[in-house]
Amino acid sequence: MMADHGGEVVEMARLDLDSLLNVFPTEFLDLTVEEQRVSLQLYRLLAEGQPVSRKRLADALNLSIQDVETIVWRWPGVYDDDGGRIVGYWGLALPEMDHRFEVGGQRLYTWCAWDSLFIPQILQTTARVESRCPETGCTIQLTVGPEGVEYLDPADIVMSFVVPDESKLRQDVIQHFCHYVHFFHSKEAGERWISQHPGVVLLSIEDAFELGRKKNAIQYRGLYDSLSENRACGISHCNGQE
Repeated sequence: MMADHGGEVVEMARLDLDSLLNVFPTEFLDLTVEEQRVSLQLYRLLAEGQPVSRKRLADALNLSIQDVETIVWRWPGVYDDDGGRIVGYWGLALPEMDHRFEVGGQRLYTWCAWDSLFIPQILQTTARVESRCPETGCTIQLTVGPEGVEYLDPADIVMSFVVPDESKLRQDVIQHFCHYVHFFHSKEAGERWISQHPGVVLLSIEDAFELGRKKNAIQYRGLYDSLSENRACGISHCNGQE
């Protein structure tokens, strides 16, 4: 079910965080320690800018290819190229998409706006993000670090978010979630867009980052404690100029 909040910017304190995160499939959030290791390593290898074979992933973790294949097979949100190598995994992609995401000199892409806010903490690096407001067509730029958003242009960006049925996420996460999660040039632009998309809410960038931080802390509990211990420092610089 999609929650209808009447097309307003919703403060995190007014949202039930569990209801937002619990719609994600349990096989995505409820990972064993070994699955956490595979997930983190897959993000890191994709961030190098090349397709990732199961063998390369297994070798990096000192696991068998069969063990890696068993883990990856049960996850929704894993995309392969024609050669069977992974080119997309839960928000991070090598093929061109709408949200440009640059880390370590590599040009990558994210499936939706929210991905670009939580993946820098997973990678423990800073990303330069470029997107486009779907309502105005204006370019949006961010710099996102592991502990918060460091730069925004323009300064009053907001982000849309949707809570679809869990079964639809398993069916096609990009179609039923990512297509509704965008950055907007301003609150007014976002409000115009979500008025045509029932069930979608607007979040401030600070709240959207915090939601991603909490998702990371749940997903990688026990293995990557720094993700759950880090506190979002919020936006330290957002004046439209570097």
